[in-house]
Amino acid sequence: MKNRQAGPQKPLDRSWHLARTPEEMDVADLEYALIRCFEAFGHWQAECLASVVEFQASGPENALLHMIRANDRPKSVRDLAHMANRQDVPNIQYSLRKLIKGGLVAKSGSGRAGVTYEATALGRDVCDRYADVRADLLVPSIARQPDLAKRLPDAAHALDLMTGIYEQAVREAATHRHRPGRPDAEMPAKTPQQNPRRRN
Repeated sequence: MKNRQAGPQKPLDRSWHLARTPEEMDVADLEYALIRCFEAFGHWQAECLASVVEFQASGPENALLHMIRANDRPKSVRDLAHMANRQDVPNIQYSLRKLIKGGLVAKSGSGRAGVTYEATALGRDVCDRYADVRADLLVPSIARQPDLAKRLPDAAHALDLMTGIYEQAVREAATHRHRPGRPDAEMPAKTPQQNPRRRN
């Protein structure tokens, strides 16, 4: 039995089904960093809100409250969906009902004239106290990291660019989606060697 010549082993193998090339590895690393950052951001939002009011809310619900408060002007569901780049209107409406029940948001208008939502006096106070906790805990932590604050504008711009790229990819995928049950036209046909029933 021949001895195998074992080459130098890499300590980590980063290749997998979403990362078959160096470019795919970089995109996969970015995507999983986004997932982890999104979850951490949600945890922070929920905990920061809980520190200023006894109201259980998810990260997206907290974000919705601050979007409603932004510029102190009423906003429609369509406005909120556009601001958050969301399409799940039923979930937005559920969150709005929860915020209304908690006394943080008020609903006004009618179906014909248009329904809008705005922060109540309690909602504005909660948003202001949330901003105070954010200024005390989060912003100084960022400032303590060397040059991190200077890189935030470029990071925000990069995320905006990636948002546009993902949205374009969504449109492409929706345009060229295969119908269920339709055979893939690009599947290679079987050769005689691949068909066991074919006789020479």
